[in-house]
Amino acid sequence: MSKRKAPSGARQSQASTSDKLKSLWQSHLAIALQSIRKLRSEPAASAMTIAVIGIALLLPTTLFVAMNNLQILSAGVSESSRITIYLDETLPEAQGRSLSEQLLSRSDISAGEYISPAQAAEEFREFSGLGDVLDALEENPLPAAIVLTPRNVDADSGAALLNELNGLPGVESAQLDLEWIARLQRFLELAQRMSTALTLVLSLAVLFVVGNTIRLAIEGRRAEIVVVKLVGGTDSYVARPFLYTGFWYGLGGGLLAWLLLALIMRALSGPLAALLSLYDNQHSMHGLSVLQGLLLLSGSAVLGWLGAWISVRQHLSAIEPR
Repeated sequence: MSKRKAPSGARQSQASTSDKLKSLWQSHLAIALQSIRKLRSEPAASAMTIAVIGIALLLPTTLFVAMNNLQILSAGVSESSRITIYLDETLPEAQGRSLSEQLLSRSDISAGEYISPAQAAEEFREFSGLGDVLDALEENPLPAAIVLTPRNVDADSGAALLNELNGLPGVESAQLDLEWIARLQRFLELAQRMSTALTLVLSLAVLFVVGNTIRLAIEGRRAEIVVVKLVGGTDSYVARPFLYTGFWYGLGGGLLAWLLLALIMRALSGPLAALLSLYDNQHSMHGLSVLQGLLLLSGSAVLGWLGAWISVRQHLSAIEPR
C-alpha cells in the first residue's frame, strides 16, 4: 500500500506558521537587545533608576531573610524550653524514676531526666555558692524533680501540657515559663505582617518608579513614535521596546538587591556569630537560596514589565499622527 502524502495546503500552512513564529521570535529578540543598548547609551540615568528599584526591593528582601533566620532560631525553643516537675516529698524514688520513664514514652516529650534530692542538693552547692547554708540544715529541703524537654512548645500546647502534668499523681507542681514563648510568637507574627505590608508598599513604589521612567521615555521619543505609527506601526509594536526596558529595569534592580543583601550578610555574619556564641548558639546566618534568589529576580522583572505596561497603556494611545 502506498503512503498518503500530506496535502500541499497543509504543508504550506505549517510552514507559514513556523515562519511567523520564527519571525516573531527574531523580532522580540532584536527589540530586547535594542532596549539593552538603549539603556547602555544612558548609563547614568539607567544606573540611577536601577539603584532606586534595587534599594526598594532590598528592604523587604532583608526583612524576609531576617524572618527566616528568626524562625530557624525560634525552632530551638523546644530544646531550650524545659518543664520542671517537682515531685511530692513522700513519693518513693523508685516511683519517681518510673514516672520519668512513663513521661519519656509520650510523643510530645523528646527528653527527660530524673533528679534525686541528693543530686539536686549537689547541683545547688555547685552553682549557687550557698552550700554552707544547705549543710547547716538538718534535712535536705530540695525535692526530687523531673526535667522534661517537650518536642514542640507554644503558648497553647505548653499550657495544655503543663495542666496535664500538674494533675499527675505524685506531682507537687510543674513549671514552664510560657510568657516569653507567647511574646516570641506575637513578635514573629507582627514581623511577618510587617514584611508583607512592606513588600506590597515597596512593590507599588517600584511600579511608580518604572512607570514614571517609561513615561519620560515615551515623551522623549514622541516624534519617533509618530513616524512609526504613520508607516503602519501598531500600538503593540510600538510598546515592545518600552516593555522590554521596564523588564530590564526590574531585572537589574533585583540583581542589585541580591548583591547588596549578600554584602550585608557578609558584613554581619562575623559579629552575629560572635554574639550568638556568648549564648552557646552556633547558628549561622542564612541568606537567599538559589531558588529564592531566582524568585526575587523573576518578581522584580515582572514588576518592571508591569510598571512599563501600565505607563504604556496610559500614555502611548494619546500619541497619534495628525
